Amino acid sequence: MLKYIHKEGYLWVIGSLVVYIFLLAVSMSFLFWTVLVLGGILFGLILNFFRNPKRPISIHDDHMVYAPADGMIVVIEEAEEKEFLNARSKMVSIFMNPLNVHVNRYPFSGKVIYTKYHKGLYLVAWHPKSSTDNERNTVVIERADGARVLLRQIAGALARRICCYAQVGDRCEQGQDFGFIKFGSRVDLYLPLNAEILVQMNQPVKGNVDVIAKIP
Repeated sequence: MLKYIHKEGYLWVIGSLVVYIFLLAVSMSFLFWTVLVLGGILFGLILNFFRNPKRPISIHDDHMVYAPADGMIVVIEEAEEKEFLNARSKMVSIFMNPLNVHVNRYPFSGKVIYTKYHKGLYLVAWHPKSSTDNERNTVVIERADGARVLLRQIAGALARRICCYAQVGDRCEQGQDFGFIKFGSRVDLYLPLNAEILVQMNQPVKGNVDVIAKIP
């Protein structure tokens, strides 16, 4: 079972299973079915949240920027990125609700040239200021020709831990896991102005499946 679960969920899954079995064992006869049903639903939600579906990319192409997360497109706009790029960029944001897969994946191959964690607030993830005020982690990937994509993992109202495995100097492969955000969150992408955006507002996307943009 654990091979289908992200490593960040091992303790949650094992712990909740132990508690579930214990409650079933000690529950009285008239509570048994209530514990069985309600506990089973809660355990199922935990399994669903920490699932890690294997999705090999069908076409590897570093001109394509794949979705780094599952969720819905909530922002497509030009914005000034002030943390690292210090330039106007095309910004695309993906909102992940608690039922989405919460694994974060590299959108294209290259080298990690920057990563930084920031403490912050826990505004709802679709709030306009969540990108700059919430707890967040920023990762910048540079392609061989110098094109750069900035990824920002953002905690939401429920999220209380951002996990990021990217380190400066890492060689990253398109589609490879680089992080996880627990219990509702958002991922922002900052792309060069010459990027061709291939998604629309309110479009559902899947990591490693849907192409967000093409960068010449």
